[in-house]
Amino acid sequence: MARGIRYTRESQEKALRLLGESRANHSSETKALASVSQSLGMAPETLRRWRNRADRTVTAQSARDAQAAAELKRLRAEVAELRKANEILTTASAFFAARLDPTRR
Repeated sequence: MARGIRYTRESQEKALRLLGESRANHSSETKALASVSQSLGMAPETLRRWRNRADRTVTAQSARDAQAAAELKRLRAEVAELRKANEILTTASAFFAARLDPTRR
């Protein structure tokens, strides 16, 4: 299969931005793809592939963000629990140290 035109990252981003802006002006995603790709002089399939790749990237990033948020929540709860346990142990240590102090008897 012969390789076609190589587009720069900037031209891909511009095409995707134009696609996003033109969605409101068309009745379907397919019509928006056809319109934008025709105005840019490229195959609609090229633009569709770029859109799909961008959507997967956003979805993967959202999943990572959700996992990171869940991990952060879990760690904050664990820190709160450990601080509470540390406070209890510090209080108990002071109590027993005072009871065992021979100078107080």
